[in-house]
Amino acid sequence: MAIRNVVQVGDETLRKKCFAVEKFDEGLWQLLDDMKDTVRMEEGAGLAAPQVGVLRRVVVVDVEEGFFEFINPKITAQKGEQCGWEGCLSVRGKRGVVSRPMKVKLSYLDRYGKEQTLSAKGFFARAICHELDHLDGILYIDKAQHIEAAD
Repeated sequence: MAIRNVVQVGDETLRKKCFAVEKFDEGLWQLLDDMKDTVRMEEGAGLAAPQVGVLRRVVVVDVEEGFFEFINPKITAQKGEQCGWEGCLSVRGKRGVVSRPMKVKLSYLDRYGKEQTLSAKGFFARAICHELDHLDGILYIDKAQHIEAAD
Protein backbone atom coordinates (compact mmCIF):
# COMPACT_ATOMS: atom_id res chain seq x y z
CA MET A 1 0.00 0.00 0.00
CA ALA A 2 1.11 3.51 -0.75
CA ILE A 3 -0.03 7.09 -0.73
CA ARG A 4 -0.59 8.31 -4.28
CA ASN A 5 -0.22 11.86 -5.56
CA VAL A 6 -3.60 13.60 -5.99
CA VAL A 7 -3.88 15.25 -9.41
CA GLN A 8 -4.93 18.93 -9.26
CA VAL A 9 -7.38 20.94 -11.37
CA GLY A 10 -5.70 21.96 -14.61
CA ASP A 11 -4.34 18.46 -15.24
CA GLU A 12 -6.21 17.15 -18.30
CA THR A 13 -6.54 13.68 -16.72
CA LEU A 14 -9.38 15.08 -14.58
CA ARG A 15 -11.37 16.00 -17.72
CA LYS A 16 -11.23 12.61 -19.43
CA LYS A 17 -13.88 9.89 -19.42
CA CYS A 18 -12.63 6.76 -17.66
CA PHE A 19 -12.56 3.24 -19.07
CA ALA A 20 -14.45 0.32 -17.54
CA VAL A 21 -12.48 -2.11 -15.40
CA GLU A 22 -12.26 -5.52 -17.06
CA LYS A 23 -9.50 -7.24 -15.04
CA PHE A 24 -10.08 -7.97 -11.37
CA ASP A 25 -6.56 -8.81 -10.32
CA GLU A 26 -3.74 -7.77 -8.01
CA GLY A 27 -3.19 -4.54 -9.98
CA LEU A 28 -6.78 -3.45 -9.25
CA TRP A 29 -6.50 -4.51 -5.61
CA GLN A 30 -3.30 -2.49 -5.23
CA LEU A 31 -5.01 0.56 -6.73
CA LEU A 32 -7.95 0.17 -4.33
CA ASP A 33 -5.66 -0.25 -1.32
CA ASP A 34 -3.58 2.78 -2.36
CA MET A 35 -6.72 4.87 -2.89
CA LYS A 36 -7.95 3.91 0.60
CA ASP A 37 -4.63 4.96 2.15
CA THR A 38 -4.61 8.18 0.12
CA VAL A 39 -8.18 9.29 0.91
CA ARG A 40 -7.62 8.63 4.61
CA MET A 41 -4.29 10.45 4.69
CA GLU A 42 -5.91 13.40 2.88
CA GLU A 43 -8.94 13.21 5.23
CA GLY A 44 -11.35 13.17 2.28
CA ALA A 45 -14.81 11.66 1.91
CA GLY A 46 -13.96 9.96 -1.37
CA LEU A 47 -11.50 9.56 -4.19
CA ALA A 48 -11.87 8.54 -7.84
CA ALA A 49 -9.14 6.82 -9.84
CA PRO A 50 -8.59 9.76 -12.24
CA GLN A 51 -7.67 11.85 -9.19
CA VAL A 52 -4.61 9.64 -8.82
CA GLY A 53 -3.92 9.63 -12.57
CA VAL A 54 -5.64 6.33 -13.44
CA LEU A 55 -8.37 6.46 -16.11
CA ARG A 56 -10.45 3.58 -14.77
CA ARG A 57 -14.02 3.55 -13.38
CA VAL A 58 -12.96 3.02 -9.76
CA VAL A 59 -14.14 5.02 -6.73
CA VAL A 60 -13.67 4.78 -2.99
CA VAL A 61 -15.94 6.52 -0.49
CA ASP A 62 -15.10 6.91 3.20
CA VAL A 63 -18.06 8.28 5.16
CA GLU A 64 -19.86 7.74 8.47
CA GLU A 65 -21.61 4.67 7.00
CA GLY A 66 -18.22 3.06 6.36
CA PHE A 67 -15.58 2.56 3.68
CA PHE A 68 -16.81 1.50 0.23
CA GLU A 69 -15.19 0.44 -3.04
CA PHE A 70 -17.17 0.88 -6.25
CA ILE A 71 -15.98 -0.51 -9.59
CA ASN A 72 -17.82 0.35 -12.80
CA PRO A 73 -20.56 2.06 -10.72
CA LYS A 74 -23.86 3.27 -12.18
CA ILE A 75 -26.62 5.23 -10.50
CA THR A 76 -29.81 3.29 -11.25
CA ALA A 77 -32.28 5.54 -9.41
CA GLN A 78 -32.32 8.87 -7.64
CA LYS A 79 -34.85 10.79 -5.59
CA GLY A 80 -35.19 14.20 -4.00
CA GLU A 81 -32.74 17.06 -3.88
CA GLN A 82 -30.21 18.51 -1.48
CA CYS A 83 -28.01 21.57 -1.79
CA GLY A 84 -24.81 21.83 0.17
CA TRP A 85 -21.15 22.71 0.30
CA GLU A 86 -18.61 20.49 -1.41
CA GLY A 87 -14.86 20.52 -1.65
CA CYS A 88 -12.49 18.29 -3.58
CA LEU A 89 -9.02 16.91 -3.02
CA SER A 90 -8.27 17.91 -6.64
CA VAL A 91 -9.50 21.51 -6.17
CA ARG A 92 -7.61 22.65 -3.11
CA GLY A 93 -8.55 25.79 -1.23
CA LYS A 94 -12.08 26.16 -2.63
CA ARG A 95 -15.57 24.99 -1.88
CA GLY A 96 -18.89 25.40 -3.63
CA VAL A 97 -22.64 24.88 -3.22
CA VAL A 98 -23.87 22.00 -5.37
CA SER A 99 -27.31 20.45 -5.87
CA ARG A 100 -27.37 16.65 -5.69
CA PRO A 101 -30.03 13.94 -5.26
CA MET A 102 -31.05 13.22 -1.65
CA LYS A 103 -31.16 9.46 -2.31
CA VAL A 104 -29.45 7.24 -4.88
CA LYS A 105 -29.42 3.57 -5.78
CA LEU A 106 -26.19 2.25 -7.20
CA SER A 107 -25.14 -0.88 -9.04
CA TYR A 108 -21.44 -1.72 -9.11
CA LEU A 109 -18.87 -4.48 -8.97
CA ASP A 110 -16.78 -5.26 -5.90
CA ARG A 111 -13.01 -5.86 -6.02
CA TYR A 112 -13.61 -9.47 -7.08
CA GLY A 113 -16.00 -8.60 -9.93
CA LYS A 114 -19.16 -9.61 -8.07
CA GLU A 115 -22.29 -7.54 -8.82
CA GLN A 116 -23.58 -5.45 -5.91
CA THR A 117 -26.28 -2.86 -5.24
CA LEU A 118 -26.50 -0.18 -2.59
CA SER A 119 -28.83 2.61 -1.50
CA ALA A 120 -27.49 5.82 0.02
CA LYS A 121 -28.98 9.05 1.31
CA GLY A 122 -27.85 12.43 2.54
CA PHE A 123 -24.11 13.08 2.64
CA PHE A 124 -23.36 9.49 1.57
CA ALA A 125 -25.42 10.03 -1.62
CA ARG A 126 -23.67 13.38 -2.18
CA ALA A 127 -20.23 11.78 -1.87
CA ILE A 128 -21.16 9.00 -4.32
CA CYS A 129 -22.48 11.48 -6.91
CA HIS A 130 -19.42 13.70 -6.53
CA GLU A 131 -17.01 10.81 -7.07
CA LEU A 132 -18.96 9.26 -9.95
CA ASP A 133 -18.86 12.63 -11.75
CA HIS A 134 -15.05 12.35 -11.74
CA LEU A 135 -15.34 9.19 -13.85
CA ASP A 136 -16.85 11.27 -16.65
CA GLY A 137 -14.46 14.22 -16.36
CA ILE A 138 -16.88 16.39 -14.37
CA LEU A 139 -15.75 18.41 -11.34
CA TYR A 140 -18.01 19.91 -8.70
CA ILE A 141 -16.88 23.38 -9.83
CA ASP A 142 -18.73 22.70 -13.12
CA LYS A 143 -22.02 22.37 -11.21
CA ALA A 144 -21.51 24.76 -8.29
CA GLN A 145 -23.93 27.64 -7.85
CA HIS A 146 -21.41 29.53 -5.74
CA ILE A 147 -17.66 29.02 -5.22
CA GLU A 148 -15.50 30.58 -2.52
CA ALA A 149 -12.23 30.08 -0.74
CA ALA A 150 -12.40 27.24 1.78
CA ASP A 151 -11.75 27.98 5.44
